[in-house]
Amino acid sequence: MNIQDCIRFTNENPICSLATIENDQPRVRIIGFWFADETGFYFQTSTIKEIPNQLKMNPKTEVCFYKPEGMIGTMLRISGKVEFLTDSGLRDKVLLDRPFLKSFGVTSESPKLVLFRIGHGQAYFWTMENNLKPKEIIEF
Repeated sequence: MNIQDCIRFTNENPICSLATIENDQPRVRIIGFWFADETGFYFQTSTIKEIPNQLKMNPKTEVCFYKPEGMIGTMLRISGKVEFLTDSGLRDKVLLDRPFLKSFGVTSESPKLVLFRIGHGQAYFWTMENNLKPKEIIEF
């Protein structure tokens, strides 16, 4: 497995669990992933939610993507530090990719629109077949 496998898996299975820390307490929630490419794994959220503040206080995160198949399925876990993004091209792209944001009054200039990515980190796939084997870490 390599980073291209991770990119493909995340783009094909965009519902994931994202972990943060708040006051030394782990917080996990299911979110809709935006996209991945060779530059990282991209997410969009809002300042209305707690996620941005939690990640600003502690930018370390882990995300788990899951594909149900057979008895158990496949998981991909990605960990790294979050980078917040302000690029106007990405802000325009998220509104094209996620037109429902406009119904919430979000524009590309909206201060409540938050974009972030995991640009560097580690990833590994888990299946029942490799459950007891050492992790095959993919550095990116």
